[in-house]
Amino acid sequence: MNPEAIKDLVIKMADDELILGHRNSEWTGLGPVMEEDIAFSSMAQDKIGHAWALYQVLHEQLNGTDPDRFAFLRKENEYRCSQFVEMPNGSYDFSLMRHFLFDHAETVRYESLAASAFEPLKTLALKIRGELKYHTLHANAWVLQLSQAGEESHARMQQALNEAIGLALGIFEPSEHWEDELISGQIYPGEVALRQRWEERILPVLTQAGLSLPDLGRVEPIYGGRKGYHTVHLLPLLNEMSEVYKLDTEASW
Repeated sequence: MNPEAIKDLVIKMADDELILGHRNSEWTGLGPVMEEDIAFSSMAQDKIGHAWALYQVLHEQLNGTDPDRFAFLRKENEYRCSQFVEMPNGSYDFSLMRHFLFDHAETVRYESLAASAFEPLKTLALKIRGELKYHTLHANAWVLQLSQAGEESHARMQQALNEAIGLALGIFEPSEHWEDELISGQIYPGEVALRQRWEERILPVLTQAGLSLPDLGRVEPIYGGRKGYHTVHLLPLLNEMSEVYKLDTEASW
């Protein structure tokens, strides 16, 4: 197995976690109720922790750069996150729907990696999938609650789903160069298989919530992030989250 193939996969996963972790942290102090301030902050911290663990795998197992330098000092087009995670939070209903769609995608991904032939990813997946169980339980509960809280609330959640779904499909953008090798090497089952499992996972919850999942055969996935093509929203976020680190990159904070 070419280590570059595994490296490509790990970077995509880590960058998704890092950027969405920072996005979700922006809800601290602004949630609809105090409990949600705590919950979103805690899950944001988990995501940044997952990113750090993946960057450690890159550093220790795949001859990568120091995790902090890799996280904070790359150029915008060197990040491989999906465009979904870099979008501004907007309304709470959009952020909640992103939380629901993304965390279920991460859950099926880590479940598959629990059987990976690459031992460091397998070990990490066995640890992280337990945390993701609580993330998805939280997302499910709030999607159900808000979708059933009256006509206006239901309409807002349906609109959030409609706005988010094409971006969410971008999570499953296949690798241009390594996809077949990763599948044949039993590193993971590939993006097409993960997307199918994700669809099967989210549909029952959305149905229970009374939301209509758009016809995914007609929805254009929003790709590009995995190749370094990003929206105008990523660079300001990168500048903000790396501001303190760049004051002195050699300091021990």
